[in-house]
Amino acid sequence: MGTLIVTEFLTLDGVAQAPGEPDEDREGGFSHGGWQMPLLDDKSGAVMFQRASSMDALLLGRKTYDIFAGYWPKAPADIPFTGLLNGVPKYVASRTLTEPLAWANSTLVSGDLAERVTEMKARHDEMHVIGSLDLVQSLLRAGLVDRLNLWVYPVLLGTGKRLFGEGTVPSALRLTESVTHAHGTLQLTYEPAGAPAYGDAAA
Repeated sequence: MGTLIVTEFLTLDGVAQAPGEPDEDREGGFSHGGWQMPLLDDKSGAVMFQRASSMDALLLGRKTYDIFAGYWPKAPADIPFTGLLNGVPKYVASRTLTEPLAWANSTLVSGDLAERVTEMKARHDEMHVIGSLDLVQSLLRAGLVDRLNLWVYPVLLGTGKRLFGEGTVPSALRLTESVTHAHGTLQLTYEPAGAPAYGDAAA
């Protein structure tokens, strides 16, 4: 069985909406698009690519797929991610899209999500999910996430879609890596560790 790895960019208060561009996702009146860009640096960018380069499949939700499909097929070839993302098999989980899909090597995921993703994990060594916040919640509920790569930036936005919002399943996580980058950015890697443990301070 392969590994499913989720990579997310989020603020210190958990907002993961539209890190890349002002008009990336204005749903809910979000006006902070592009918040990640001033906090990027060459070293962390190289680590992001190194971590992503081992993927042999990419799974996305519809909104993130639309954003990626609108950019990466026409992106400059000298950007390392261009060849990687255009070349790997891509799966999009959506109830509204229909095939054929515009982005090359893309397949629509239909039917029972947990069953389909389990089948895909059996076919691929390392399947990655980027963004796709609603999809990630579904994958967490189904117990299909093997690793969380979280990039936490020292900024507070107060509003916006959060990675762990309503519907998050109570879970314990094990921290396997923690690196501090320029600007105070934290690179955190977690793996599932079962159900949370509870205690009693009064005891």
